[in-house]
Amino acid sequence: MGEEGVDDPQKLKRIAAAAYDYENDPRWADYWSNILIPPHMGSRSDVVHHFKRKFYQRYIDPGLIVEPMTLSSSSQAARSSAPQSSSSSSSSSTSNNQPRQRNSGPASRTSGTSTTPASSATLLRWNRQTLQFSVNAWVLVVAVLAILPLIPANLSNRAFRLAFAGTACSSLYSLYSLYGKPSAWNLQAVQVWFQSVIVTKDFIYFIYCLTFVTSHLYLKFALIPVLCRALEHVAKFLRRNFSTSSLYRKYLEEACVWIESNTTTLSILSSQAEIGLGFLLIVSLLSWQRNIIQAFMYWQLLKLMYQAPATAGYHQNMWAKIGRHVNPLIQRYAPFMHTPISTIQRWWFR
Repeated sequence: MGEEGVDDPQKLKRIAAAAYDYENDPRWADYWSNILIPPHMGSRSDVVHHFKRKFYQRYIDPGLIVEPMTLSSSSQAARSSAPQSSSSSSSSSTSNNQPRQRNSGPASRTSGTSTTPASSATLLRWNRQTLQFSVNAWVLVVAVLAILPLIPANLSNRAFRLAFAGTACSSLYSLYSLYGKPSAWNLQAVQVWFQSVIVTKDFIYFIYCLTFVTSHLYLKFALIPVLCRALEHVAKFLRRNFSTSSLYRKYLEEACVWIESNTTTLSILSSQAEIGLGFLLIVSLLSWQRNIIQAFMYWQLLKLMYQAPATAGYHQNMWAKIGRHVNPLIQRYAPFMHTPISTIQRWWFR
């Protein structure tokens, strides 16, 4: 279970770049609209992914190394499309010679009406981002209250539950905003929708929060991933929308820039906390507060985190480090553990 990951910072950066939410970043739309490439290349997924990595390198993590894009396949596509363009140019030349005075009226009317959907879409995106910012800022406050040692136990435990409840609501709303609802309420449509959602980071956080929001174990250690997620969302929103504010530049800019440039570090910290929490739940089975169902569900979630693309790189890297330290000790002091560990590994990779 520990030999699968590779301790490669660039690999983690590429995984973070692939998992970044470009659609909700208004800078990506401006960046993509200013890229001058042929139309047949703009529809290719490899070209889009290349420029997404370039965008991530420019605005998020300058340490990401982006390799040059290979143009062999694109040149073949250009050569294959050349006969089609030559044949279509002759047929379109007659239409281009027509007087354009007749089209000036409808064109002006179209341009006048097209601004309304664009502005409404921008307003809708702003409302969604504002709602997400409000929820995550609230989660950040109550999570800090839950962690502080001087807070009364009753208030701390309530803040603990509220932090997980707020993160669950934020993740669920993000899933609905990005993926909507199933196209039809039948088994096949729900299954297709669920398969597209189950590997996303928002779904993983939603299940993670559900695991602890109803738990009688108040493990403050479990708030670390929630805090990291809230910090990322709050810093991203503040930097995009309040960069011209003097209050932001004076007190918050340095912290927000650090958070956005160290998202990989926060993801590594979250993965370490999530794995450590799994072992804490195993230890808790020896106490009177044990919850076997919760421990089993959480290890199923850890298995999903190990396999989901959004979190696989960080978790595989951490399990590789654990394996490098633990396997020699098992071989030396507890060789009888090989059989149960092999059984667990078969279940883990199944």
